Amino acid sequence: MTHKKSLAVLLLLAVALTTAAPSQAADSSPAAAEALTLREALRLTREHNPRALQASEEVTAFDAKVAEGRSAWYPRVSARAGYRYIDPVSKITIGGSVMQFMPNNNYDARITAEMMLYDFGRTGSTVDLAKAGRNSAGIRQEITLRDLSLATVRAFYSVLFLREAVKVQDKEITALQKNLDHMQKRYNEGAATRFDLLTTQVRLASAGTRRIDLQSQLRNQEISLRRLCGLDTNAPLDLKGSFDISAVGIDGADLATSAVEHRPELLLARESLSAASTKKSLAVREFLPKIVGSASWGTTNGYVPDIEKMRTNMSAGVELQVPFFDGFRKSASLREAAAMKRYAEQQQLDTEQMTRAEVQQSLNDLQSSREKLETTRLQVSQAELAAHHARTRYDNGLATTLDLLDAEASLAGAELANLQARYEYVLNTYAVRRSSGDLISQ
Repeated sequence: MTHKKSLAVLLLLAVALTTAAPSQAADSSPAAAEALTLREALRLTREHNPRALQASEEVTAFDAKVAEGRSAWYPRVSARAGYRYIDPVSKITIGGSVMQFMPNNNYDARITAEMMLYDFGRTGSTVDLAKAGRNSAGIRQEITLRDLSLATVRAFYSVLFLREAVKVQDKEITALQKNLDHMQKRYNEGAATRFDLLTTQVRLASAGTRRIDLQSQLRNQEISLRRLCGLDTNAPLDLKGSFDISAVGIDGADLATSAVEHRPELLLARESLSAASTKKSLAVREFLPKIVGSASWGTTNGYVPDIEKMRTNMSAGVELQVPFFDGFRKSASLREAAAMKRYAEQQQLDTEQMTRAEVQQSLNDLQSSREKLETTRLQVSQAELAAHHARTRYDNGLATTLDLLDAEASLAGAELANLQARYEYVLNTYAVRRSSGDLISQ
């Protein structure tokens, strides 16, 4: 008996350990990851999205271009070695003997250093133009990150909105199913008509169709959010967020001023204008002379009296290079630079006007969504009260099936309208931030 008791205890312990192991494994599995907040989603997008990485590489490329422009200020050092056979060569006969002044086999090896000494600011303008390109690339990177962040915000809140919308639709379907069951019972008892039963069934089918559409939209938005954040296609999306954002007072004039000063599109337009001015200055300097110095050290043969012997030699000099004709390149470059400058001026003016207009439009949209919030809240409270009264009247035989169905549909519509208004208010808040020049990094 004691042996049997011991065996039973061991079996119980084995069962307990077996049941506890999956629980511990579930706790440590990736599915038990922390909820994804909007802040974390923005961080993932900025660090892992291919477009964000592409913009970063563009900045790196322009950094290298600036270094490339500066290279003209440094000497260029090269080494070369060569062989040349020459025949005939200079010879003279003196007293029956031949004296040769040049060897047939010529060898030469040397190291040469060449440096631009002065070019009337041409290299400086080239470097300034490269810096303008680097600044523009940096601003484009900010625009890319801002647009990606805004897309992440929209996808994040779209998922939240659609999940809540599905819940509202499920609530309506549950109510309709309850009404259908009740209607079926009354129909079987002869207290309801076939028309009442069919009407309820049609409403239930329509609600189911709307739920299918919402589920499809939800899956598409989840795909977009995973792609933006660089998540695996099957990664779980446990989002943590809400539509509760408190309304704040915004001064439209101050917002427009801030947008003109900080909007990256305007900064990019100004940088383009600066680059166009620099390019025009560079085009003017392209036809100016430049002074180049050079020095070399090496070994070669050909020196008398022993023309075959290799000897060390060196040379140094200064050279003035003056262009006379360049195939009308300078005049074409000047026309191009002047046209690009005028283009940049008009682009800056258009961007400034567009920025001010977007600020006003985003403020109008925000005000409209704020008013919808108050209206839809009232609609929900009224629809809840109407649905409660309709159920009571219907249970007491004072209301028709159509009255009850209309009340249930009105309640679901009011709840969806309120959810839509909250969703739009959040997105319009971010739209105001974008129009004012906020990069939406958090």
